[in-house]
Amino acid sequence: MKTTYDHIVIGAGALGSAAAYRLAAAGHTDVLVLEQYELGHTRGASEDHSRIIRHTYHSPVYTALTPAAYAAWDEVEDETGLRLVFKVGGLDLAVAGTPGARELDTYRASLAPLAAQGVTWEDLDAAEIRSRWPQWRIGDDVVGLFQADGGILDVRRATAAHIALARARGVEFAPGTAVLGLSSSPTQVTVTTSRGSFTAGSVVLCAASWTPALLPSLGVDWPITLSQEQVSYFATPNLRDFAPDRFPMWIWHGDSFFYGFPVYGEVAVKAARDMAGRFVTQETRSELPDPAETERVAAFLRDQLPGAVGPELVSKTCVYDMPPDREFILDHVPGHPRIVAAVGGGHAAKFASLLGEILASLAVDGTSPHPIDAFRADRPALTDPAFVPSFRLSS
Repeated sequence: MKTTYDHIVIGAGALGSAAAYRLAAAGHTDVLVLEQYELGHTRGASEDHSRIIRHTYHSPVYTALTPAAYAAWDEVEDETGLRLVFKVGGLDLAVAGTPGARELDTYRASLAPLAAQGVTWEDLDAAEIRSRWPQWRIGDDVVGLFQADGGILDVRRATAAHIALARARGVEFAPGTAVLGLSSSPTQVTVTTSRGSFTAGSVVLCAASWTPALLPSLGVDWPITLSQEQVSYFATPNLRDFAPDRFPMWIWHGDSFFYGFPVYGEVAVKAARDMAGRFVTQETRSELPDPAETERVAAFLRDQLPGAVGPELVSKTCVYDMPPDREFILDHVPGHPRIVAAVGGGHAAKFASLLGEILASLAVDGTSPHPIDAFRADRPALTDPAFVPSFRLSS
């Protein structure tokens, strides 16, 4: 392995692998990807079988990107022959008259600009929801928003596909190589690692929850909060009722933000609560699931979706990396124009292939044709010490 490259990508998770592939696909093949663990490891946020993919979002800054995100996955599927996106439909539910129902209003408003591109959605009352999906045990005051393109992204397979496509174009991967620090000059970036130093014309930093540990070497202190989250798989005995052709991906907008999937990846349904609020550091995080959190999710299912309940098959943890506004960071690191950073806020997987394209453009051209101004590094959430954090996506 040589020590000088045109581009270095730090992190081989969903975003880093996508950036490496998109750099190489654009003709920039002198690329090294540094990964501190083995490729496909389970310590980050790019493992497990499934992530939500959807057009419905809390803000039009994201719905402006969703058509391109779906198109980017189409490209990867076409090139690999692998199916990565499963459009089982996405159902958002809330009790009428509550803050959760107002969140659905926000979702509708964000979808509206996509109507001209053929994106459609349906407003459903409780009777219609129960008629289509009798698995739900909901009151008459529940309302829903259904969008047919929503569904499942197989994030583990997608990351592996990006790695394979990048390697096919000559990208080098160096697993087991921990990054210890970075420095930059007007002409290059130096990356100090457990295997010595490497230099490059540009660096793409996709270190997820390890990002806060690397920023001090650059004199940067973004206020990034880490939150330990978990998902659980429940071995329902009613497999046919929750097969992907009979049951959608769903999100419940209430005091807690529950979400779940049909049977996929495991012979079980997957469900979780977004933002459990267990704030951690890399030193205090645990890979052991919290039984109390598993029970909280199971209790929700027993109340609203009883047929999904079964023995806990497995629960898994991950860590969100969240700016105070929980919006992405996609920008050059201040004071370091040769270093581009990505922070996903715990909801970037669905956009990963597109974000790889954006990061590659930022690294090579300094800009991107996609609308990413909302994700700048000089916004108040990152620069104003008085900014009040808000981590709920749908607020």
